[in-house]
Amino acid sequence: MKLVHVPEEIPAKVFTTEKHGISKATHTNHLTLWQGYAKKTNEIRQALAEIDLDPAKANQIYSQMRALKANYAFAYGGYINHNVYFETMGGDGGPATGDVATLINESYGSFEHWAADWKATGIAGRGWAYLGYDHEEQRVHTYLGDAQDTFPAWNNTLLLAMDVYEHAYFLDFQTARAKYIDAYMQCIDWNSVNARLKRALGK
Repeated sequence: MKLVHVPEEIPAKVFTTEKHGISKATHTNHLTLWQGYAKKTNEIRQALAEIDLDPAKANQIYSQMRALKANYAFAYGGYINHNVYFETMGGDGGPATGDVATLINESYGSFEHWAADWKATGIAGRGWAYLGYDHEEQRVHTYLGDAQDTFPAWNNTLLLAMDVYEHAYFLDFQTARAKYIDAYMQCIDWNSVNARLKRALGK
């Protein structure tokens, strides 16, 4: 059985967000949540490897199988979301660069239009805003995520994930989520986003 890596620390580049108002304390506290998703993912994987697969013991109202499967999606989703969140932070922000910029312009007409859509999505969502690459349509699209297990549509690769749960900003911005999103936009690492796109395209 393969277990996921439990992160030991926040990538050093992420702490450059302090100059825009997202503090080291916020990220340090956030690490415990990221670690928690990794640990629970591993715990559920172990439980699934040992579970009795007798179909008579599975039930849609409540059963061990249902509980493990439903919570696995939440735990692993939280792990992946935070992987991407921290991987793509700590850059120079501003307008997108490289192939991602081209895709954003093709899909949204301009970076400014996409940025407005991204901010509005972040305000409207209860947990996440995602930028996904749609392999079917060969375009990017912004998705809203209300929980850790709310993913972009099938056949999309996650390129960028912005955490908009209160724990990501309350210490620094209190209830001013819009100000946090503005600060976050100044910290996106577009090189990392482009690297994710390159891997998604097999380049």
